[in-house]
Amino acid sequence: MTKAELIAKIADKAGFEHKSDADKALTATIDALREALVAGDTVTLTGFGTFKVVSRAARKCRNPRTKQEMDVPACKVAKFTPGKQLKDSIQ
Repeated sequence: MTKAELIAKIADKAGFEHKSDADKALTATIDALREALVAGDTVTLTGFGTFKVVSRAARKCRNPRTKQEMDVPACKVAKFTPGKQLKDSIQ
């Protein structure tokens, strides 16, 4: 599903008169999630899942083409853990 398709679904389900209203709502939601994660907060949407920032340790990897060993530096990444209701609905 693309962002445009998601906006169309949001407009239909929420009863927005215009798709631009749904686009504003989605953009505001994404911006709020991004700001919370940048600040180091955990965002929990009950029934859907949890977004949080985790730290990955530095590690070594191997380039499959050249077989040369490389160092991957430590970094922070966003992680999503699905909630129980989402897991159950997918099953």
